Order: sequence, then structure tokens, then C-alpha cells
Amino acid sequence: MFSKDSKSTSTPASTPSTAAPAADPARSASSRTAAPSIISSDLKIKGDLICNGDIQIDGTIEGDVVSRSITVGEGADVRGSISGEAVRICGAVNGQIKGTTVTLAKTAKVVGDVMHQTLSIEPGAFFEGQCRRIDSAQIGADSRASKKESASSSSSHSAAAE
Repeated sequence: MFSKDSKSTSTPASTPSTAAPAADPARSASSRTAAPSIISSDLKIKGDLICNGDIQIDGTIEGDVVSRSITVGEGADVRGSISGEAVRICGAVNGQIKGTTVTLAKTAKVVGDVMHQTLSIEPGAFFEGQCRRIDSAQIGADSRASKKESASSSSSHSAAAE
């Protein structure tokens, strides 16, 4: 009888493990619609960020950022170029910005050139640099060229090592 109780205790323990595979399809369904990547305010990154989805930057980035949608929060500081389809700047950026749609919020502080298809600057935004209207094909070509360039430079480094 005592052994039956221990077996009955193990039966409920196995029940949650059967429930776990049911949770896995829910996880895979949620991974299809990826959540935005968030760089929190206490995070400092030195290096380039490349993403196919959305990025929310609230921390400090020393490097280039390439993504589909980029939001630079009020307390954020980016030192490098930013390239994406939709770019919203609320914090500080020191570098070039390329985007199909670029928005500089009233809290933005941008030092660098802005290349855009559509540009919106809210009253109160600080912007020091030049702005130039370009078509969206140039924005995509520039990001593809930078990816090819980084791939070819890593190939040339490995060839030089031999």
C-alpha cells in the first residue's frame, strides 16, 4: 500500500511533464511573431547590432545599428550609424541615420546626417547636420552592401592568416 502511494505521487509528477509538450506549440507560435529586442537603460553595448525585426534602445550603444524598425528611447545614447525602414529617435544619436521613415521626437538630440524618404522633426528636437532625401532602394542597397563588406573582410582576414 505504501508503494502504491509513492506510485500515485509519481503519477501526478508525470502529468505536468505531459502538459509541458502542450506548452511547446504555444511557444513556437509566439516565436513566429517575434517580440521586439529591448536594450534596457542599464545595458551598454560596444559593437554592431543587426536585427531583422524591431529594436527598442534605452541603453548605450557604441556601434552601428541595422534593423527593420528602430526606436531610440529618451535616455538612450547611440554613437554610430543607424539604418532601418522606420526610425524614431527620442534620445541622443551621434552618427548617420538612414531610414525610409525617420522621426525626430521633441526630446531627440541628433548630431549627424539624416538620409530619408520621409522625415518628421517635432518642435523642440535638436538636429545638427544635413538631411538628404533618398529613395528606399538606396537604403536597402546600403545595408546589403555593409553586410557583404563585413563578410568579405572576414574572408580576407582568414586568407591573410593562412
